[in-house]
Amino acid sequence: MDKFKLNTSEMVYEPAEDSFLLAENLEISPDDTVLEIGTGSGIVAMYASKLTDKVAVTDINYNAIELAEENFKINGIENIEVLYGDLFEPVKNRKFDVILFNTPYLPTSDDEILDDDLNYAFDGGIDGRKVIDLFLNEVKNHLNDKGKVQLIQSSLSDSEKTLDKLDSLGFVSEIAKSERFFFEEIVLINGYL
Repeated sequence: MDKFKLNTSEMVYEPAEDSFLLAENLEISPDDTVLEIGTGSGIVAMYASKLTDKVAVTDINYNAIELAEENFKINGIENIEVLYGDLFEPVKNRKFDVILFNTPYLPTSDDEILDDDLNYAFDGGIDGRKVIDLFLNEVKNHLNDKGKVQLIQSSLSDSEKTLDKLDSLGFVSEIAKSERFFFEEIVLINGYL
């Protein structure tokens, strides 16, 4: 795999096992248009940019937008469009062939919420599904025919519920890869239209 120079920030999720599980298993063809939701440091988008020239990223954390742009620049990557905003809001009327999302999947109670932008990276609400469900409700509207979605989540936020939801939306979905950690399993879910 390519090695990238990567600046980090305490206000942005630092790439970890979940980021690399997605980055190392991208299913992108050279002609695909790609959208990554919640790009963070930009690491997944940088891997995607080696597979296609048409990559767009969004993030709700402005610190992440600035950090991703910085990381793209120091790695000489100029084919990624960077957009600030929540989920699909910055790409309202656009469709893509592949949509990527390392979701904020941790079940989070009120007393675990951070009072800064880093909170966006992990806060999945009480059941870990707050953002996952918002994403799933909209994802099909932004996919071309025969499009695919690749998302990362935790067994703590009910992977089966995500598979069921994708199936109900007309996707053929599967857990493509998983890694077990102390108290959870991190899964890569692929959904194909």
